[in-house]
Amino acid sequence: MISNLEVFDYFKQGLREEVLTHPIIKRNRYLWWFSQTELDKEDIIYFTKQFSVFSNQFIIAQLLKTINANSLEQMRDAKEILVNELGVVFKSENKTSATGIDPEVVGVEGTVDGGTFRFKAAHFEWLLFFAKPLGLTFNDLGQRKHGDPATLFFCDELIRIYGSDDFSTAAGASFAVENWANAGFWKQLIQGLEWYSKESGTHLNLGFFKWHDALEAQHAQHTWDELEDLFLNNKDFNQDKFIRGALEMLDGVEAFWEGLDQYRITKYWRETTG
Repeated sequence: MISNLEVFDYFKQGLREEVLTHPIIKRNRYLWWFSQTELDKEDIIYFTKQFSVFSNQFIIAQLLKTINANSLEQMRDAKEILVNELGVVFKSENKTSATGIDPEVVGVEGTVDGGTFRFKAAHFEWLLFFAKPLGLTFNDLGQRKHGDPATLFFCDELIRIYGSDDFSTAAGASFAVENWANAGFWKQLIQGLEWYSKESGTHLNLGFFKWHDALEAQHAQHTWDELEDLFLNNKDFNQDKFIRGALEMLDGVEAFWEGLDQYRITKYWRETTG
């Protein structure tokens, strides 16, 4: 007789073959270009505006994930992310932090329970601080009106799938988002932004990006353990809905990056053809 752990191993293998081979995880044309090319100010501004819309709209999706949680424990996990997005700093005995991140402002480990709220630790304000040397202000960032169609599609898919009231669908979307984030895109963004900052003489504070990169390095080792717990201990878990939620979420992620890539291509043809 096959044990539950053996069934889970089969499920994991299916995820590796069907979900983790998604094009946006395996190859992201825009990020390859972003990390390898000579970026100009227009490139950075367009990226920053679109990313800021995603960052702000993610708060709505995370609120829905909190409201639609399947248990008190899951609700608390969702709240950890939500209130950290809004500026509650993780409480930790360890004051060390990743290079480029002020440990007195924000840390990459611990819990928000007993943590300190700081306006400037809110992710949107952090991104606004990054954008200031580019000449961008509060009114240039974050709101839906600044999003292109591909960005808004991605945001709406986050709200629909990641924030779904169907437990398995939402869990699949979370798994997809974690593995997308673990695929290294933060490092590629940092590489391109560091190049631009150095070559243009524009001092860009990359704490927002470096913090996320350091955080994902910690999350990577927990993703599969969390999935195993869901699979083995939650009677409502539905494999098919989980996989469908994961794939649809990754399609939404892909649409976002393809929208950025299409802007890049259009800009190139505009500049080369006059």
